[in-house]
Amino acid sequence: MAAPREETRGLFGQGVRAVLGSWAALQIAVEHGFGGAHGREKAEWMVDAVEQYFHSNAALEPDEVEDFLAEVLNNEFDTIIEDGSLAEVSQQLQSLFARCQRGEGPALTEAIARLTQRQQEVGRAATQARPAEGSSSEEEEEEEEERPEEVMDCSSPGPPPDPPPAEDGWTVVRKKKK
Repeated sequence: MAAPREETRGLFGQGVRAVLGSWAALQIAVEHGFGGAHGREKAEWMVDAVEQYFHSNAALEPDEVEDFLAEVLNNEFDTIIEDGSLAEVSQQLQSLFARCQRGEGPALTEAIARLTQRQQEVGRAATQARPAEGSSSEEEEEEEEERPEEVMDCSSPGPPPDPPPAEDGWTVVRKKKK
């Protein structure tokens, strides 16, 4: 009986890796360097931490798992997830762990295969979301730096005219002198 338990425990580890690997928010955080220079290592560590969290805590509630994931993402990736995916990932992890506890090896293997396929799709999407070198926003910044500054006519007396509204609709308000 120990062999199936160890087998499903290993499958749970694979499942955690697949769930976190198919989580778009985490993969984008890793791709964009939110975790710093060691973001990929942090993501790998997170797999082990989540697996250990489940094995160390009995009868976890969904909000406990969500809170744990949110805390790890905030601490390690400076990321706060507000897209509803925390609940979905939490549910997936709990479902996999329940199957692991029941010894449902074939069902776990099938679920992991589906998640692995999704993981590959998410990985491609996260890579495409990453801005390319020399993107248009960088080019626009360079162009703005090269433009000559507007010349202000300092010969007329009196206060300077109010600046025109910025492109985003904001207007600079200056304090009047008494």
